[in-house]
Amino acid sequence: MEIKKFIEENKLSEFPIGLGGCRTSDSSFDSCDYDLFIFDGQPDPAKIIQCGCEFVTIHHASLSETNSEKLLQYNQMEILQDESWDLRMMLSKIEEKQTSLFFNFTKNCLIESKFCCQKTRESIESSDVFASCWQKCASYYLANAIFSINHQRLSSSHMLDQLRKLKKSSINEYISVVTQTVGIERATPTLLERTLKSTIGFSDLVEKNNHSQIIQAKYDFFVKNSMLSDCYFYLGYINKENFIKIKDTLNQEQDLIHILKVAFDIEADSNILEQQSVLVQKSCNEILGIILSA
Repeated sequence: MEIKKFIEENKLSEFPIGLGGCRTSDSSFDSCDYDLFIFDGQPDPAKIIQCGCEFVTIHHASLSETNSEKLLQYNQMEILQDESWDLRMMLSKIEEKQTSLFFNFTKNCLIESKFCCQKTRESIESSDVFASCWQKCASYYLANAIFSINHQRLSSSHMLDQLRKLKKSSINEYISVVTQTVGIERATPTLLERTLKSTIGFSDLVEKNNHSQIIQAKYDFFVKNSMLSDCYFYLGYINKENFIKIKDTLNQEQDLIHILKVAFDIEADSNILEQQSVLVQKSCNEILGIILSA
């Protein structure tokens, strides 16, 4: 794709612009979108534009960003436009601080995972329908933490494959907890087809930005290449991201459980859910102990 031509045609040339995401790495798929970051300081949600057979996701960003997760997503960004050099200075500071940023993000993910585990148990006790959704989120936050400890930039499409390739260590052993509690062994073509439809429906309800087109393209790629486990992990990760966006209004969204049952491929057995919750929380505590004593 001629990304600079795309910028000109869409009149985006007023602000510093960078290309991030997996398109700046050696691990991108043909189905991966182009993550274009416009540093205009606007809080607007991401916008997705189709250009031929490819997709561009326009993210609005701020040069005064302080959130460690967002800053790490900017790391190793390819600068496309930066007449003022403000973006270059920002990226230089991120590179200098990346060790502490990864550390902070790791801690945040572990805390969020423990919170989701607690929500799982509370939901089981109160017979809340979203108990299993909280547990799925806990497992994905644990995955984020392990990824961050290894100084890897988050990428939902490539994450499972990259987790498999991590070197053995006392912390990376907990990858088995992630795969065990996420449920990737359940991935079959029939299940994935049902999960895709519900994931797309949930995305359309929450995001309202045509992200479903990218989800469909990545699903097609995974299935075509017999990467069923990776597809299962990816779809679950997308659902986790959207579930967290509406977590504060769940009491008003009880009907969403019908779509989430299929989208998340949730576990119905409360005993298994509680066991998973205990296992993930124990893993988080042990990892926290390791990193804080290092």
